[in-house]
Amino acid sequence: MQRLKAGSHSSPSLPEARGRRGLGRGGIVLLETPLSGSLPTRASRGEREKSRPDCRLLAVLALVAFACTPAGAQADVRRDATVEAVQRVMPAVVNIATEEVVPIRDPLENLFRDFFDPYYRRRQPNTQYSLGSGVIIDEEGYVLTNFHVVGRARKVWVKLPDGREFEADKVAVSSAVDIALVRIRAKEGERFTAVRFAGDDDLLLGETVLALGNPFGLGGSVSKGILSSKTRRPPSQDEPLDVLDWLQTDAAINPGNSGGPLINLKGELIGINVAVLNQGQGIGFAVPVKRVAEILSEIYSPESLDGLWFGARVRPGSQPLQIVAVQSESPAGKAGLRPGDLIVQVNGNKPRSFIDFASVLRAARDQRDLALVLQRGADTRKATVRQVPESSFFNADLVRKKLGASVQALTPALAQSLGLFRMEGLLIADVDASSPAARAELKQQMVITSLDGQPANDVVQTAKKLHGKAKGEKVRLELIIPIQRGNYIRLNQATVDIAVR
Repeated sequence: MQRLKAGSHSSPSLPEARGRRGLGRGGIVLLETPLSGSLPTRASRGEREKSRPDCRLLAVLALVAFACTPAGAQADVRRDATVEAVQRVMPAVVNIATEEVVPIRDPLENLFRDFFDPYYRRRQPNTQYSLGSGVIIDEEGYVLTNFHVVGRARKVWVKLPDGREFEADKVAVSSAVDIALVRIRAKEGERFTAVRFAGDDDLLLGETVLALGNPFGLGGSVSKGILSSKTRRPPSQDEPLDVLDWLQTDAAINPGNSGGPLINLKGELIGINVAVLNQGQGIGFAVPVKRVAEILSEIYSPESLDGLWFGARVRPGSQPLQIVAVQSESPAGKAGLRPGDLIVQVNGNKPRSFIDFASVLRAARDQRDLALVLQRGADTRKATVRQVPESSFFNADLVRKKLGASVQALTPALAQSLGLFRMEGLLIADVDASSPAARAELKQQMVITSLDGQPANDVVQTAKKLHGKAKGEKVRLELIIPIQRGNYIRLNQATVDIAVR
């Protein structure tokens, strides 16, 4: 092909094209010629349609576009989703330390000893023990952590990533799920960075997850992995923790970040880290956020803390707050609240968080009405609720209604008078004829020690468990049967299954 002379009506040579300062799209010169060989003459329309784009031209255009981008506008390749999520959540991750550790026996004794005893043996007496991590879930300084981190502590201290330290109070705990809620003792009006909750079932198998912690007060710690399982079950039926569907990850979870958050790449809380499997290599577990939200709504409630019955469960982490369960015979149920309702206002104010809402309920007690504004679909509704003492409904009368047996708490004085020293449970005072209790051959002065494997030491709690049973559903009772033999009392053990009324 003949080389064109300068001045002809054709495209300039490649160096000339590169030097041209005229603008095409986006300030880039648009070249329509190949990068090698002679420059073509004007081709016919048919020849142009037969031509193919040259990949080398596209590469040059990409390089030119990158070079024309201002330096300040170029993205930092290091600032990926992981870095963004960590920077968003890390201010809410705290270290948990205690001044004293109380020697007690509980279902988590083996876990506690396996993970922390070597650390204790290296510490001097009368010093603080850094036991793990936690995460702030409310701007007023409420922190979630593991029960095994704070459950046996007389004094709790919280250290923030910025170095500030505060004493904290244990507010509510659940040893069964290994979850505890503590509150930072802060100045009036002081606010803290809080983590956001992910949706209950917003989990993707194989997604990238991050285990954050503040181990031993030395600063933030991050380990990265994937979500290996959403439904990991305990290997045996004798597990001390009541968590059926663990989150499993290969992100390292150790005593230092036990109690800290497991988050997704959006910076949302998907679980609370728990170190539970000694035999596993690179395997970590976390309590899923759904179970965390459920147990938090139970342990931080007027029912659990004050013995007052509201009767509706609200999911923590949602905004606006959503009601997830309502007991039909409760004050909330009688006021017309339903699962799915959104709480818009309480006493004229929008609740800032679940903690704020529960605090308003606790402050009202059974002395003041609660004026609620609810969103139900497209409708707005108003409701008035007044809490009542739980004992006004969950009492011995309810137990008798469900089982056909009258019971009373076995106080130390009553136990001593019956020769049942150091025994706890519910004493059967009477049995109705033709009742489920009578058919199970329950008798007076037998002692109910457990119901479905849970201690039966309190009438209110036992009545609440029975109230949750449907008609005909069976409940398992463990009994102590005292048998008088002269001046001696022999205690026999028995287990019976009773279908409730």
